[in-house]
Amino acid sequence: MISSVEELETRIAFQEQAIYELSTEVNRQQAEIHELQQRLQTLEQQLRTLAPSLVAEANDETPPPHY
Repeated sequence: MISSVEELETRIAFQEQAIYELSTEVNRQQAEIHELQQRLQTLEQQLRTLAPSLVAEANDETPPPHY
């Protein structure tokens, strides 16, 4: 029969492994988010370069005639 202490030690070992795996996944996801943010910024710059008139400020937009 497993003692209470041994059972707690076993649970802690599994929890430590789970925490390590979750931490690794969070780090991987953060790196992916950073990469995607950089790619989005590059695409925004390219869009502004290719079609600056299509990317207007909200203040520059005139309301449609039916307003």
